[in-house]
Amino acid sequence: MPGITVDGGVTEEVPNGMNSSQNNEHLSAPKSTAASTMAPSMQSEALEMHVEGSGAGEPSIEQLYNNVCEMESSSEGGSPSRESFGSDGEESRIDSELRHLVAGEMEAMKVIEEEEENRSVANALPSAENGTPVQAQSSNSSKKSKKASKSQLESDASVGPNGKASTEEGESEISKPASRVGRRRKSNANPRNGTEDAGLDNPDLGPFLLKHARDLIASENPRRALKYALRATKSFEKCAGGKPSLNLVMSLHVVAAIYCNLGKYEEAVPVLQRSLEIPVIEEGQEHALAKFSGCMQLGDTYGMLGQTALSLQWYASGLEIQKQTLGEQDPRVGETCRYLAEAHVQALQLDEAQRLCQMALDIHREHGEPASLEETADRRLMGLICDTKGDHEAALEHLVMASMAMVANGQETEVASVDCSIGDIYLSLGRYDEAVFSYQKALTVFKTSKGENHATVASVFVRLADLYNKTGKLRESKSYCENALKIYQKPIPGTSLEEIATGLTDVSAIYETMNEHEQALKLLQKALKMYNNSAGQQSTIAGIEAQMGVLHYILGNYGESYDSFKSAIAKLRTCGEKKSAFFGIALNQMGLACVQRYSINEAAELFEEARTVLEQEYGPYHPDTLGVYSNLAGTYDAMGRLDEAIEILEYVVGMREEKLGTANPDVDDEKRRLGELLKEAGRVRSRKAKSLENLLETNPYTVTKRNTVAA
Repeated sequence: MPGITVDGGVTEEVPNGMNSSQNNEHLSAPKSTAASTMAPSMQSEALEMHVEGSGAGEPSIEQLYNNVCEMESSSEGGSPSRESFGSDGEESRIDSELRHLVAGEMEAMKVIEEEEENRSVANALPSAENGTPVQAQSSNSSKKSKKASKSQLESDASVGPNGKASTEEGESEISKPASRVGRRRKSNANPRNGTEDAGLDNPDLGPFLLKHARDLIASENPRRALKYALRATKSFEKCAGGKPSLNLVMSLHVVAAIYCNLGKYEEAVPVLQRSLEIPVIEEGQEHALAKFSGCMQLGDTYGMLGQTALSLQWYASGLEIQKQTLGEQDPRVGETCRYLAEAHVQALQLDEAQRLCQMALDIHREHGEPASLEETADRRLMGLICDTKGDHEAALEHLVMASMAMVANGQETEVASVDCSIGDIYLSLGRYDEAVFSYQKALTVFKTSKGENHATVASVFVRLADLYNKTGKLRESKSYCENALKIYQKPIPGTSLEEIATGLTDVSAIYETMNEHEQALKLLQKALKMYNNSAGQQSTIAGIEAQMGVLHYILGNYGESYDSFKSAIAKLRTCGEKKSAFFGIALNQMGLACVQRYSINEAAELFEEARTVLEQEYGPYHPDTLGVYSNLAGTYDAMGRLDEAIEILEYVVGMREEKLGTANPDVDDEKRRLGELLKEAGRVRSRKAKSLENLLETNPYTVTKRNTVAA
């Protein structure tokens, strides 16, 4: 709020707690109050919708409320200073607006908050020895003490006649609004119903409340922010009158974001779905981008719920809307393509991730500056995708180009992160000396820029431990593991639990390869506790539980192994990952645990489901699929279904002979099992003769060569 002009000079802003009639006589009321709405949430960069906002010095809602109540109480006493400048003795516009908008709404919210406080106090009352509640002091006195402490903070600038701060004066000023609230509550038979919808049809109310909700979010008070955001939504809805309103869409996005902030992702979903029904794409670009923002936010929410398929579906819908609105070559479309590529990487859909990342790279390379930050980010992601797919040379090329661009832009810390990724690729290629050099280079930068006890330093220790473990230097590997664990066990403030849990999981994998299974299991248990069954990490938690099931199985704890696999599979079903290869492998492992617990029928059901999943994901010739076939054949044998067991085992032996050769030890083991089953059934192995034509058609190399020659 700017200074106040008094006789041609500018004075300081009058503190809220001051009650000087001399200053009040010179107050000139502003013509109107402006409010700014909350910025869009997660994908707000693409949704450029803004409401004209007020300056940084705009009075807070509490100040406005207290000023209005002070004006009302003073006018009741006949104070001549209440007449606003230029009002000719009549009530000015600002007086009426503030009474209608601020005071009414604040009283309604205060009534709600006081009722909640009364309920919380009633629930928290201690009980006497005889079982009757202890009589607490009057709630009014507790409220007075709260308001007195608040007035003490707000009226530090209030000075008495003797030049000292006057506490009594501050308390009397605050008591006026409190008494005003009391009079209004007494005047209404049902105060909540009377103020529930008061003033909602005022077009200035929605932006006003939404701005206050934004301020409460910034001050980390999301529960109060939710109440204001919901009231703002009601106001926007009432003012819209059934017509499409972008303000209403934005308000719903804010409400959904607050729900997510509180961890109530299920409640955010219907709010976002409702926001998608309002915009009309034909109405213009703003409506289209509002719908795009809603699609992306809904995708994020489903992702936090672990429902990957729905998340990717809404991301794709948002991308199509953005393409239609902005054009396929717009740089913002490139940003969205990279965002979707990252989501597909997390879902292990690498082909689609590579396609989207290439689209983003092409857009940014064509429409951006050479070696731009956007292109650098695209190349880093492309390097990760290529590395995961096994194309290490292409990954190395992308990462080296990204590193050179970052050096040119002065991003030294980011270069260290790329050096770690380059070290990972050198490790995959077996170029161990170059990998060590990259890791040590990154380690030096991280220690200097972030400190020796930072989690990123621990992550480099884990990489070095993995490298030395693969090269057979177990002493060095264990030393680096211990250094990493020291950092994870005493993390510096600001380190996320997810980062620590990921590090513990990686160290556990190294200990497992060293055959220290008990130590590996302890680390996984610690990591599992850190996730605390978070709704947005169900897929990750399922992976940890499945690995714990494997370790329990190795240690002979078949009951604990079964329980871990059962919990992991239940989470994977809920997350919508029932068709992933990992799900099929987990089913197979759980079936093995059932066999050890002599639950043969349940084991057969699990093996059958695993066979269906892996046939779809890997095909019938993949080693993991053949392993499930072999397990299912053994289970059928134990159940007395001999013919089915022989049929499956004959197929497995035939495939292994074709892929591995007849002299392979695995083939010999399967042939021995098949021979025992055939002997028990009194049969001999049936060998189906294949014609030369069939052999040619089933040989992929021959078919490819023949087609090439024909072309």
